[in-house]
Amino acid sequence: MASSSPQINAPAPAPAQAAGPVTDRSAKSWGPISLQQQPFFEDKNRAFWILQSAGWAGYFVLRTLTGIANAMGWSFVIHTALLTATGYSITLLMAASFRRLIRLRPLVTWTISIALVLLASAGFSAIETWSYATFLSPGSRPAGLQFFSSILLTFSLLAAWSALYYGINYYLLLEQQTDQLLRLEHQASSAQLAMLRYQLNPHFLFNTLNSISTLVLLKQTERANAMLSRLSSFLRYTLVNEPTGQVTVEQEVETLKLYLEIEKMRFEERLRARFHIDPAAVGARLPSLLLQPLVENAIKYAVTPQEEGADILVEARRKGDRVELTVQDTGPGADSGYTVRAEQSTGVGLANIRDRLAQAYGADHRFETQTNIRGGFSVTIEIPYQFQSEEVK
Repeated sequence: MASSSPQINAPAPAPAQAAGPVTDRSAKSWGPISLQQQPFFEDKNRAFWILQSAGWAGYFVLRTLTGIANAMGWSFVIHTALLTATGYSITLLMAASFRRLIRLRPLVTWTISIALVLLASAGFSAIETWSYATFLSPGSRPAGLQFFSSILLTFSLLAAWSALYYGINYYLLLEQQTDQLLRLEHQASSAQLAMLRYQLNPHFLFNTLNSISTLVLLKQTERANAMLSRLSSFLRYTLVNEPTGQVTVEQEVETLKLYLEIEKMRFEERLRARFHIDPAAVGARLPSLLLQPLVENAIKYAVTPQEEGADILVEARRKGDRVELTVQDTGPGADSGYTVRAEQSTGVGLANIRDRLAQAYGADHRFETQTNIRGGFSVTIEIPYQFQSEEVK
C-alpha cells in the first residue's frame, strides 16, 4: 500500500494493545491531565517507544516467570534477558525497513516483508540456540529439528510483531484518509453554501437598483435617496454575517424588516407585512437570509399583480425540538402559477432555499408549499431547533 505520510514505528508483542483515534490537535506537555486528553497515537514516535518497550518487557516477564516456575534456575533469567535484547534490537531494524516498505506497492511490500521476517527469525534463532548452549545446557550443540523448531517459534513471534506493525499503520492511514475526506466534504459543503448565499445579494440588488432607477427617471429624487439609504443599511447588516453562518430568528426578522422598508418605498400601502414570532423561537438559529427570498416571491406574485396589493405574514413557532417557519400571502395563489414556480423553479428564490436547506440539514428538514383555503399562498419550512452556538449535524 503506497503512502507518502509519515508512519509510526510498530509496537512489540503485548498481551493487549488499543489503537486510539487520530486527530489534528497539536502536541501538549505531558502532565497528568494531558495524558488523559491527548490521543495515544497523536505523537506517533512516542506511541512506538511505549508499545515497543512495554511489549518486550512483557515478553521478558512472562518468559522469566515460566522458566522459574519450571525450576530452570537463575541462568534462565540471563538467557531470557539476552533474547529480549535481541528481539528488541531486531524489531527496531525491521521497523526501519517496514517504514519504507509500506510506501511501496502491496506485492513488493509483502514479498520483502516476509523475506525480512524469515531472515530475522534465522538470526534470532541462531542467537537463541547459542545462548541455550552457553547458559542452560553447556556443551550441547542443538542441530536439526531442535534448531528448526526454534526458527518456527521465533518466526511466529516476529510475524505477530509485523502484523501488529502493519495493522496499526494501515489503521492510522485509513483514519487519516477518512479525516481528509471529511474535511474535503465539509469544505465542499461550505463552498456550496457560500455560493448559494452569495446569489441572494446580486438578485436583490438588481431589483432594488431597478426601482431606484425608475424613481430617478420619474424625478422622485427624495424617495430615490431614501431607498438608497435603506439599501445601504440593509447591505451593511447582511454583509456582516458569514455566507455559511447562521443567525437567530430574531436577527432574521430584523433583516426582513430592513428589506421590507425598502420595498415599502415601491408599493406603499399595497404592501402590508405582519410578523407573528413565538417567544420560544426567537433564539433558534437558521441560515442567514433564508426567509428573504420567500418574502421577495410573495411581493412578486402576490403584491405586484394585484391593484389592491396583498398582506404578507411571517410566522415562527417552536414545536418541541423543531422550529416551523411560515411565509404566507393573500395573493392569487395557485391561479398565478406560483405552485409551479415553487416546485420547478430553477432561479435564485425557492430553488436556492431548497438547496441551502439540503446543504445545511440534509434530509432533516421539511419544505412545503400550498394554496391557502381562503386564497393566497404559503411556504412552510421546518428545521431542527438549534439554540445559540449549536451547530448543524
